[in-house]
Amino acid sequence: MSRPVVHGPVVDNETRCIHYRSPLDVVAIRFRCCGEYFPCLHCHAEMRDHRIERWRADEVGERAVLCGVCGHELTIAEYVDASSCPRCAAPFNPGCSLHHEVYFTLAGPPA
Repeated sequence: MSRPVVHGPVVDNETRCIHYRSPLDVVAIRFRCCGEYFPCLHCHAEMRDHRIERWRADEVGERAVLCGVCGHELTIAEYVDASSCPRCAAPFNPGCSLHHEVYFTLAGPPA
């Protein structure tokens, strides 16, 4: 199976971009609004003329995160709970969690 295309100013084959290019920046997000993978929200904003549409809480089973190291597509639920790729163990940037609310609507703690 071929890897999905990652759009935007990608700087290497592990999905790093001009905005985020540390050794740990190896994921791309499939945006709900257009169904396309981008390394980050800034890449999406530069390449598309529409607003980001967040994935809904009931869509956490969607494969919407790409590991740039091995090409594995993670579900949203797998990704938000992972510190590394479940297939190849490549570590993910923990700072990316600061942007989760941009991409995903996550259910809060039980009431």
